[in-house]
Amino acid sequence: MDPSSDYHFLHRVLGKTLHITLKCGTFQGILQHVDSSQCIFLNRVKNLENGRNVPGIKKFFGYEIVNVELLDDLEQPAAERNFTPTGPRESPFTKLSEIGQGSLLDQNTHRANVVSPVSQQLCLDEDSGEDIEYIVINQFQKTFGSAMMHIKNQRVCSIAAEGVHLCRHGKLSWVQVATKCQVFLFDVFVLGAQVFKNGLQMILEDQNILKVIHDCRWLSDCLFHQYGIVLSNVFDTQVADILRFSMETGGYLPHRISTLQECLMRYLRLPDKCVSFLESKEQAVEEDPEVWFVRPLPPVLLNVLALETVYLLRLRLLLFDEIMSDLSTLVDSYLNAFRQGSADSLGSTKISSMELPEELRQLADLYNIRRKTAVQKFQLNEEGFLIRNGGNKKKKGRE
Repeated sequence: MDPSSDYHFLHRVLGKTLHITLKCGTFQGILQHVDSSQCIFLNRVKNLENGRNVPGIKKFFGYEIVNVELLDDLEQPAAERNFTPTGPRESPFTKLSEIGQGSLLDQNTHRANVVSPVSQQLCLDEDSGEDIEYIVINQFQKTFGSAMMHIKNQRVCSIAAEGVHLCRHGKLSWVQVATKCQVFLFDVFVLGAQVFKNGLQMILEDQNILKVIHDCRWLSDCLFHQYGIVLSNVFDTQVADILRFSMETGGYLPHRISTLQECLMRYLRLPDKCVSFLESKEQAVEEDPEVWFVRPLPPVLLNVLALETVYLLRLRLLLFDEIMSDLSTLVDSYLNAFRQGSADSLGSTKISSMELPEELRQLADLYNIRRKTAVQKFQLNEEGFLIRNGGNKKKKGRE
């Protein structure tokens, strides 16, 4: 079998059981991933020489593999069921993707607006004309180092993650990182904990890089208890939404938190079709709770991973402006406090006086007006929280 046939055949049998003969042993397991250098990743591995099960994902390098046999499908032609890898080589799908001052050579660069029914419904780029690309990082060669250097040079990035029951008791499969010009999808399931040790932990803990996350509680718990990572310097859009609501209502709190979909529709004014990818995500998880561990992950779901992080960056900018609006108003009043008044009054004004100026006292009046308006607009529940509608979408089991 020629080199390209080896590569394509292994991708066609992902999820099947393989029998692998090495120079120094024999193993059997379920094929999870194969990279361009023909390194093979197996799950549920069994050492056939001693009969012991090997925990987790085991990586087999192409140069040490003598023979590979497909066990699940005995009807395959013998020439395809048994073959010998011809050694490491470049994938025929490699392409050059420019990023900042450097470049990434990667066969896993995709455009999030040209594939799958989900991406065709997105409004992200229809007005701006931008092409949003994402790069799947599933090996440490080539792209990983360049991706780390690119992210470390950013002041702000957005973070999201997917897995099963994402917390200290769950399993992490993907970590997505978006900057203003690039999206990286880190395959934690394939790369393992080494993905954090090789640089991602430094970014997540970096106090100089602002991380934008929607509901950071789950990821923070998972990273700390499973990987020893202290996630820091976070702008949480879910928290920002609550703060903004409290400011708008003069200090009241809503009766519940908001989903990312609700925030995108509320602040970015996105129509239903532009956030439908999040509904597709929920549906996929309902059908298969371990869908994020499927390899290769379908392009539809890769698009979802990328788009979620891109929208987070835009959501943060708008929420920040909303939260800072009162400060801007008060500062404007402060700027005009003396310069637009009579010069005569300045002679008797005690500049060193620490009494609260009239320009700042208006904040109390503003909050009183907002509270009166809020109780007319919203209903109060038994706990004294305002019942805020969740938007146009009906949420199941989240009220």
